[in-house]
Parts: sequence; structure tokens; C-alpha cells
Amino acid sequence: MSGHAFFETIAIAFEVVGVSAMAIGFVVAVGIAIRAWVVSRSGATAFTTLRQSFGGVILLGLEVLVAADLVRTVTSTPSLTDALVLALIVLIRTVLSFSLQIEIDGVAPWRRALVTGPEVIGRAAARSGAGSRAARSGEASGGAGGDASGSN
Repeated sequence: MSGHAFFETIAIAFEVVGVSAMAIGFVVAVGIAIRAWVVSRSGATAFTTLRQSFGGVILLGLEVLVAADLVRTVTSTPSLTDALVLALIVLIRTVLSFSLQIEIDGVAPWRRALVTGPEVIGRAAARSGAGSRAARSGEASGGAGGDASGSN
């Protein structure tokens, strides 16, 4: 296998991973949203959870797809056209990622600490029921206020 064919295979693998992450992530995001709806019985909470978790999945997928484009362009025969096409693709995906980040967080990224795609998904999953489970387990164990350190 030549070097070019090897890197082309790597680029295709990145593309498959990026698209798979978005497809599987969509199913997971729907599952998280359904769980949020079951726990909270609030359609608004479920919708917000779905939007935030799927937005994080799309961000993750876009990051992987940009990596695929970089591998493909860097390993191809260098030309100004290839560089311009890569620049345009990265620009479009960056603007899309930026817009999604603002939509998910509700504020511009420079006004809030950077949040990666997996952190957004984790936060959405935690909000969908982990908080209510912790409160219920604190009540069941007789804890008032949820202090896990124990009082002496």
C-alpha cells in the first residue's frame, strides 16, 4: 500500500467515525431526551435536553470531519485549488460550529468557558435525571441537604 492510499484510507476512516458519531449520537440524544421527559414530565425540558445533547453531537462530528478533510488535503498533491477548497470547508464548518455553540450555550463562546461536544452531552444527560436521582437517594438515606461527607 502506497503512502497516498494509506492516508486516503485514514481520511475515509475519519469520515466514517464522524458520520457514525452523529448518527449514533442522534439516537443517544433522543434517548436522553425521552429520559428527561419521563423524569420531569416536561416537554420543554425534554426539547431543551434534545437540542443541547444533539448540538453537542453535531459539534463532535464536525470536529472529526474537519480532521478528515485536513488529512485528505495535506496528503494530496499540493495545489492552490486544494488549499482554497480546504479553507472554504473549514470556514463553513467553523461558522456552523460557532453558531451551534452559541445556540447550545445561549451566549457567545468568549463570554463563557469553552465547552467541548462530549461535555455538552454529559451535562445534558446529568440534567435529564441524575440530579433528581441524587436528591431521591439523599432523602432515602435520611440526609438533609445532601451532604455526603457525613456529620459527626
